[in-house]
Amino acid sequence: MTIGELADRFGLATHVLRHWEAVGLLAPARRVNGWRRYGQDVLARVAFIQQCKELGFGLEQVRAMLDAGDPAARKEVLARHDAELERRIASATAARELIGHGLRCPAPDFIECPNFRAGLEARIPPARPR
Repeated sequence: MTIGELADRFGLATHVLRHWEAVGLLAPARRVNGWRRYGQDVLARVAFIQQCKELGFGLEQVRAMLDAGDPAARKEVLARHDAELERRIASATAARELIGHGLRCPAPDFIECPNFRAGLEARIPPARPR
């Protein structure tokens, strides 16, 4: 199939597939009269790349998993991404708690709220000695 047919099948722009090829995610396709031709084997690879992108992986991480020669290397990439997701989830959870408190807080000005002020005070770094 041509690059246009492959792009249409996945709802991608052709420049995305060209970029993926340039960064090593897709093997250079067969060239017929200068046109890229892709076989059926590339379908699962494109689907994998799309799924990884939806899961928040960067292209470098995707390439590391695709190029990994052993399961341990792939698991290392997955473990690092999982740890990053845990950190982001904790941060988002803390943000939601603060926003929820702001929505329920009876103080007329959120800045005057004792709980909010305590959080702000905790964020102020100590003075540096001169």
